[in-house]
Amino acid sequence: MSALIIFGILAVLMLTGMPISISLGLTVLTFLFTMTEVPIEAVALKLFTGIEKFEIMAIPFFILAGNFLTHGGVARRMINFATSMVGHWHGGLALAGVVACALFAAVSGSSPATVVAIGSILLPAMLKQGYPKEFGVGVIGTAGGLGILIPPSIVMVIYAVSTNASIGKLFMAGVIPGLLLATILLGVTWFVARKKNYPRMAKASWGERLSTFRESFWGLFLIIVVIGGIYSGIFTATEAAAMSAVYAFCVALFVYKDIGWKQVPKVLLDSANMSAMLLYIITNAVLFSFLLTSESIPQNLAAWINEQGLSPWMFLLVVNLLLLLAGNFMEPSSVLLITAPILFPVAVALGIDPIHFGIIMVVNMEIGMITPPVGLNLYVASGIAKMGLTDVTKACAPWILVMIAYLMLITYVPAISLWLPNALGM
Repeated sequence: MSALIIFGILAVLMLTGMPISISLGLTVLTFLFTMTEVPIEAVALKLFTGIEKFEIMAIPFFILAGNFLTHGGVARRMINFATSMVGHWHGGLALAGVVACALFAAVSGSSPATVVAIGSILLPAMLKQGYPKEFGVGVIGTAGGLGILIPPSIVMVIYAVSTNASIGKLFMAGVIPGLLLATILLGVTWFVARKKNYPRMAKASWGERLSTFRESFWGLFLIIVVIGGIYSGIFTATEAAAMSAVYAFCVALFVYKDIGWKQVPKVLLDSANMSAMLLYIITNAVLFSFLLTSESIPQNLAAWINEQGLSPWMFLLVVNLLLLLAGNFMEPSSVLLITAPILFPVAVALGIDPIHFGIIMVVNMEIGMITPPVGLNLYVASGIAKMGLTDVTKACAPWILVMIAYLMLITYVPAISLWLPNALGM
């Protein structure tokens, strides 16, 4: 009964158009003050202790690093390198878009940032070469989702904070699924381009490839800094985030010199705005999680599922359906912060690996980024391509089917997610 009342209040508040963070906070306060005897001091204390976690500091640092790289010309150099490698195949520019999205995802940690950085350069170039606008939008909008799967990933940090999972292990678990998805997207893009005879580019010489690699090297080296640093034990994921912010600042300002000192305050302000928004959502979600736990809702749900005899594969199917539905109406951070504290204890009780479960949730969030009405990548791609939201949705529809097939593979073959962290002894 408590669960119905809590989620009923939340649904009503969200339907009024209220931001998700405020809806969560008001739901908690309304329920606590009218239906429980929880002292107000406990709420205030939870507000402060809830985000008093060292791991949360990784979020603003990764956002700052991504913003420096987005403004610092790193994306353009990655596109040039990707084009030199795959541009001579059918649909060369589209393939380069997928490769560039995968590379930029490995330094930005954000899906919308990846779509903006790669799409704003590649989409006009694809149109100039004669590609249909819908094809370009579908490829870049979907490949941009790699931003939250290939580490470092802000969404993975949020899952780890919600469930006390290891950020470093999650990052390593995302490497193989990320590369697999990039390969699948490359294969589908090439197949469609070959069938429809989309343009190819002249084959680059090895000298040109080496030259473009040298130009993009300083951006690509950030991948080694983050992943290598975490795996080698030199620093934690949070320290890696701080290192990446300092490194991105130095590369953008002193190596590539694409931004000057005058632009630095704007980058810092944009990063602070985005960080504040995410941290505000996290704070209210922590309160919401506290309310659910105090009402024993996750524990009761786990007990009910055990009574029903629901097998792990059936539970995962229900989870996927629930998350795909939620992803239509909320952005990834909100979905994870609301659902992870409820679903995680049930998954653990059924013997599902917490890291594998985290990757499943992240892939669901990727699909949510390209599904209406709240898919962030759809809005970003719409703005870049100057297309209506309905047209962008139609353009991404075939790719959503590919993503759902990939989700099933990740869900029911845990070795894809767990092989690398296990092989590294994590």
